[in-house]
Amino acid sequence: MDFKPLITLLAIVNPPAIIPFFIYYTQGLSAAQRRHTVVVSAISAFLVIAASALLGIRILEFFGISLASFQVGGGMLLLMSSLNMLSAKPAEDKPASNELEAGAEKAAMGNSIAVVPLTIPLLTGPATMSTVVIYAERARTALDLSVLVGYGVVIGVVTAVCFALAEPIARVLGRTGINVLTRLMGLILAALAVEVMAEGLGKLFPILGRVAGGL
Repeated sequence: MDFKPLITLLAIVNPPAIIPFFIYYTQGLSAAQRRHTVVVSAISAFLVIAASALLGIRILEFFGISLASFQVGGGMLLLMSSLNMLSAKPAEDKPASNELEAGAEKAAMGNSIAVVPLTIPLLTGPATMSTVVIYAERARTALDLSVLVGYGVVIGVVTAVCFALAEPIARVLGRTGINVLTRLMGLILAALAVEVMAEGLGKLFPILGRVAGGL
């Protein structure tokens, strides 16, 4: 059995590196809502990998979207998130008129952030999707493809474990530590967003790459 796809995916997805983002986006959620976000994120990560393996680039082609365009869009989403993190602002800051409405909004926010941006594009962005597509195209048999989908289950489990450990980490760091870590990761995320967009723009407009290479 070839474990290279699994090792590659673990390196690209890198769930432990997303823990600070999970802490940031789940501030203000109850323990139950946070656990629900963990489950949704893990399942979503598996579904993205499975869909990429089984359908691959056809999903983007169906909507007439190139992988380069997907990279630019994902990069913009990352950049907007990073700007909020650099200001240490809450992920969502919408006032609710009463406690029931506030609880409903927090539950909806938990579902929302579990998919975007925690799963897409932080965990399973264009790099993950394109990697899965490449390995899926190399699959010779249905068993090979099934193993690749199974690796998606492993990624989901690792994601759930890492996010489940985020709560004790948050207690150790405290509010000040989380704010410092949030700004630091926001800066890193901003740089990552620029890299992702630059790669996508280079594919969409090859002349940009030639100009940059000539500088």
